[in-house]
Amino acid sequence: MNWKMQKDLFIAFFRSTMLGYGGGPSTIPLVHDEVVKRYKWMDDEEFGDILAIGNTLPGPIATKMAGYIGYRLGGWAGMLNALFATVIPTVVILAVLLGILSSFSESSIVQGMTQAVTPVVGVMLLVMTYTFVKQSGKGLGWIGTVILGVVSFVGMQLLGIHPAIIIVVLIAFALLKPVKKQNEQQAS
Repeated sequence: MNWKMQKDLFIAFFRSTMLGYGGGPSTIPLVHDEVVKRYKWMDDEEFGDILAIGNTLPGPIATKMAGYIGYRLGGWAGMLNALFATVIPTVVILAVLLGILSSFSESSIVQGMTQAVTPVVGVMLLVMTYTFVKQSGKGLGWIGTVILGVVSFVGMQLLGIHPAIIIVVLIAFALLKPVKKQNEQQAS
């Protein structure tokens, strides 16, 4: 077993979980930073694929990503290690802090903390969205990316279609769409 890899996996997911105030969506950019930028275990495209697949499955995104990335890098031990680093610290802190925070929920300090963190999480998600749109533009082309983005937005926001339905439709589209051969892609 590669003990350095196991240590790095634990640190990466522990740090992401502990700094990911607000749950899964705020943790994703932190996991991206650890996995892609800091440790260079994968590139943006592969991370985007993992995120897309993870979002199609039920359950919290942070644990799905930790499980997959941990398994990919360190086998079963890596998966358990990354899951442990993601879940256990949160459970312990939740048990301790929930009682404390609930008794101070009306405090202006606690409300100010929550309000101050919200824009930071929004910016982190916006930066990650920009990265994924760039990746999508390279893979699908900019016209395809814009069309799928607009159709998804209209479906979710204006028509009230559940995101899971849109994801399933887009996966079906991707599976049924004919794949261009390598030579055809290079020629275009």
